[in-house]
Amino acid sequence: MTGPAEEFPDDFPDGYQRPVSGSSRIPGPRGPADDLDPRHAPDPLPRESPGPAPDHSPPPARGPSRLPLPQQSPPSEPSPAPEPPSGSSSGPSSEPPSEPPSGSAPEGLAAPGPPPSHAVLKSLLGAWALAACSAEETRAVEDHLTECAPCAEEALRLRDAVGLLQPEETLDLKPLLRSRVLEDCLGRRPARIPVPTWATPYDTETARLDALLRDFGDAEWHTPVRLKWFEEERRQSRRTTVAGVIGHLLTVDGLVAAALGLDDPLGPQAPPGDPTERTEHFWNSHPHPTTRQVREPWREQGHTLIRTVSFAGGGVAELVVDYGQFALPLGDAFLERAFECWVHAWDIAEAVDYPYEPPSGPHLHQLIDLATRLLPGALAERRRAGLAAPARGLVAAGAPGRTLHLEIEGAGGGGWDIALDSPAARPSPEHTVAHVALEGAEFCRLAAGHISPEEAAAGQRGDREAIRDVLFAAASLSRL
Repeated sequence: MTGPAEEFPDDFPDGYQRPVSGSSRIPGPRGPADDLDPRHAPDPLPRESPGPAPDHSPPPARGPSRLPLPQQSPPSEPSPAPEPPSGSSSGPSSEPPSEPPSGSAPEGLAAPGPPPSHAVLKSLLGAWALAACSAEETRAVEDHLTECAPCAEEALRLRDAVGLLQPEETLDLKPLLRSRVLEDCLGRRPARIPVPTWATPYDTETARLDALLRDFGDAEWHTPVRLKWFEEERRQSRRTTVAGVIGHLLTVDGLVAAALGLDDPLGPQAPPGDPTERTEHFWNSHPHPTTRQVREPWREQGHTLIRTVSFAGGGVAELVVDYGQFALPLGDAFLERAFECWVHAWDIAEAVDYPYEPPSGPHLHQLIDLATRLLPGALAERRRAGLAAPARGLVAAGAPGRTLHLEIEGAGGGGWDIALDSPAARPSPEHTVAHVALEGAEFCRLAAGHISPEEAAAGQRGDREAIRDVLFAAASLSRL
């Protein structure tokens, strides 16, 4: 027999229906979780109202069990115990005390709080994807993802998006990686036979060009390459292939090999001196176009040159290398070969559409310094050929004379004073009549004949005639 009938209020929380007497109350249908307003969403567990501690005594028997209703504010005094059924003794019950109902917290421990709402868990998905949640939040979110399909899909999208936040790195090795590795290794354990300072740029540039060529297939070796230089007042060009450029480097490097007493790569019948004649001889002496087979003898010759000057000692730098129309000390010849190797590597990279960086700052400074030291002689040569203005004031050798200040900006840059009237005159800041500013790579392209003097100057001030003569003299340093 059930207890007295219980009055039910007409107002129930959203999602619940009026219970039927004698049966369990079942939650009614609820809309999608995303459509709920978190301010009006029902709590998954009934809220505890403030007041005295709840009574954990066993509830009176009232028939079939039903889900608890939302608790009202407790009365000021506890309700009287229900009357025992008829026929029972009015004394204390002989039955042992009942255990507390399941789900209630033991005495002295706080009851666990309600789980976070859907809106709270959804707001934690971004932090969960970034692994920025606490352990409790992570457990709550992952338990929720097993029950909520929309949140599970959103979590997958966020987890995939986290992978896109990592920047992609190129697989190509950095151009200066080899130099840095070698510098670090030699700093820890110096070589017993070091490479001379003036030969280091050549060693580096041949290695960089060889690294570019190593992955070339047969088709790339026959890619057309246009070699450019400046002759008198006009730009010149010659069409060849990648293999033809390496053959050109091989034949001109042979002039340095001959100065060191090594074998000439062209054999005893090769024309001495002039680099252009030697290159034409090499290109015309083969019945078929040059192929990738030229790479191995060129690279082996470069290794032999470096090995020879490293074991030869300091005095070898003063040996003279004959270029036919002019001659250079061996130290300057190695710098000149490094410059040409870089310029032609640039030509090859441009032909195959591959980026190629300039030399490192210290090496580029050495190459620019060589070009500036050759400028007074080139200017005098053009003056003798009637291509430059006559000298305005001849002075004795070593005496100060008219000067142009050349400022090179960027890596490897600096300032150089160029004697204008005579190669033997001493440049003097007090006699400076003009100032020219150029970027380092632009000056090298000018000296290689790849751009005209009119395109090169970034800044000019002073004697316009002197500036023109020096820029044209720099372009005349180039050749095939």
